[in-house]
Amino acid sequence: MSATAISTGAAEKNRSDRERDVVVRVDALVKRFAVRRGWKAMLRHPRAKEYATALGGVSFEVARGEFFGLLGENGAGKTTLFKVLASLVTPDAGSVTVHGFDVVRDSERVRRLLAPVIADERSLNWRLSARENLRLFAALHDLRGAARDQRVSELLELTGIADTGDKMVGQFSSGMKQRLLIARALLSRPSVLLLDEPTRSLDPLGARRFREFLREEIVARQGCTVLIATHKAEEALELCNRVAILDKGVVRAAGTPEELSRRIVGERYRLWTLDPSHLALASLETRGVIHVIGRGERDEDGWTPLELEIPGGPRVASEVLAHMASAGVTVSSFERGRLPLAELIERIVESRGKEGARA
Repeated sequence: MSATAISTGAAEKNRSDRERDVVVRVDALVKRFAVRRGWKAMLRHPRAKEYATALGGVSFEVARGEFFGLLGENGAGKTTLFKVLASLVTPDAGSVTVHGFDVVRDSERVRRLLAPVIADERSLNWRLSARENLRLFAALHDLRGAARDQRVSELLELTGIADTGDKMVGQFSSGMKQRLLIARALLSRPSVLLLDEPTRSLDPLGARRFREFLREEIVARQGCTVLIATHKAEEALELCNRVAILDKGVVRAAGTPEELSRRIVGERYRLWTLDPSHLALASLETRGVIHVIGRGERDEDGWTPLELEIPGGPRVASEVLAHMASAGVTVSSFERGRLPLAELIERIVESRGKEGARA
């Protein structure tokens, strides 16, 4: 196939994306970085070069208004991917488009459409108030006078920090700084937000409130398409419409949280009860309806968590719960089990290995 035909095909795909609801398209993306060598290796082989692959052929699409999660451990390639999306790093192979515009050829247009929000950002002026910070950055977007002041007030209200708008940022909590960073990113009215580990420095309660804010205000009210990079499985699976699991620069699995839970977590459930030794539980286990695979420590109120496997899917699980209730087993919580990220990725890699062996 000629270079002209390839170029024409890419242009047609980009036009198609603009006409449809594909906002972000990542296609076979590859990025390698040169490895720093020791002086002995440089003396022996001065012209030799070694490369580490950060992204090894990543592909996915994100639709308009979607909350898309990139889940992976540190070093998986999430930040490199975001830097390519923000046109801060040039890919070695593959393509990335935002609203049909290529991040390399149309980088200026992409920067108008997309805004990154990086955790622990240090470009905020801590000696200025939130309002003064936004006014300062508004000038970079040619926002001045009454239009600037109106936009700043709107964003302070939207992000829930209007009552602290005149307080010095150096006195802000981590959660308030994160909200201010998002307010700053929204100054240019971008349609796509990139959030890199946004709850990294937040306590569990603050992280939950921040996730609610993202879902209700940024996605629902502002209509932004959001891509979030995180190493917290519960955050990605609870918050996002779809999730791609990134491991060593490769997408191991992608789908809705429900699809990934069924595929990876399978038939594992967690039950909190006051009666871990109840005869009804023992009877279900003897008959093979459930398998108790773990028992946690009883808390100060007497509740004990049990890890169960219940073959047969959600319908059987609901029947088990109904049976326990009718038998008088006291239950406070019953939910699909969760796996630590490392185990989640390990299961995915194992399942893909088995699929490859069968093929």
